[in-house]
Amino acid sequence: MTYRLSVLDQSPIVAGATASDAIRNTLDLARACDALGYDRYWMAEHHASPALAGASPEVLIGPVALATERIRVGSGGIMLPHYSPFKVAETFALLSAMAPGRIDLGLGRAPGSDQRTALALQRDRTRPMPMDFPEALDELTGYLDGTIPSDHAFGRLKDTMPTGGGRPELWMLGSSPDSARWAAERGMPYCFADFINSDGAALAQHYRRTFHPSAHLAEPHVMVATWAIAAPDTAEAERQSLPSRMMMAHLYAGRLIAVPTIETAEAWLAANPQGMMRRRRLTLGTPAEVRAGLDQVASDYGADEVMLVNIMADHAARKASYALVAEEYGLAKPAVAA
Repeated sequence: MTYRLSVLDQSPIVAGATASDAIRNTLDLARACDALGYDRYWMAEHHASPALAGASPEVLIGPVALATERIRVGSGGIMLPHYSPFKVAETFALLSAMAPGRIDLGLGRAPGSDQRTALALQRDRTRPMPMDFPEALDELTGYLDGTIPSDHAFGRLKDTMPTGGGRPELWMLGSSPDSARWAAERGMPYCFADFINSDGAALAQHYRRTFHPSAHLAEPHVMVATWAIAAPDTAEAERQSLPSRMMMAHLYAGRLIAVPTIETAEAWLAANPQGMMRRRRLTLGTPAEVRAGLDQVASDYGADEVMLVNIMADHAARKASYALVAEEYGLAKPAVAA
């Protein structure tokens, strides 16, 4: 199968480390993935998390773009309900001016947090967050495309966007029927979060069937973001997965923790074997095993691109995982040739 490979980074914070350490690791991993030949490097938005440092992907995109040379850099994603569409449009037009032709704007509806944190993110806390995502998306697109009507209350603002970098590439992100429908109706590329919901193949098919061409995309385009860890042998890949399993077991139980070390996770999971239950798809093993698993995921979704995500306590092993996959797919040679 032929599909492009990219990376989603959640900037994991290991127990005993800081967000500063996590961001240094993000910059280091981004430079490595740029050299390895990956297509995109996206950063996620998570709030009030002791395990994930990426509270503000728009803050990280600029430094990552300037630290890399060719890889596209973007958000996976911006949770639009928290923000003014105009502010998001300005921010990403400015990022595009910083790194012309290399910025992606992935948009999602999920809060990226619990309901208390979502309320804390609101400026107006006197009422629930309005359910106006489609309208906010259209307003945002109108600013970036210059298509917002002149008689609109904010029509004149479309002419004030930072210039010189072109339009960021807009993506719809999601794991629900709504996101598939909105992407298809607006002719947007669609990224499905298989690492959150592994039952999305039918939604990707619905997106393809109902897709309406747009000025920016003539044919449907699907990317699937899925969990993957590669190591020299399967046992080591399983071992590297233990911290995320312990972290997720605590999350399902309503307890937030930093990413534990491998040794802590081994001990905890030995005492709490129910924590080893797999609630989400996890592709792991040798590079060949990972490739076979990713081929299956890509086939399930009819994907044009596959985005790899993982949470690992060992940063060196995390870099090595992406290097092993890149070598298996022969990514670096085409990238150098290009």
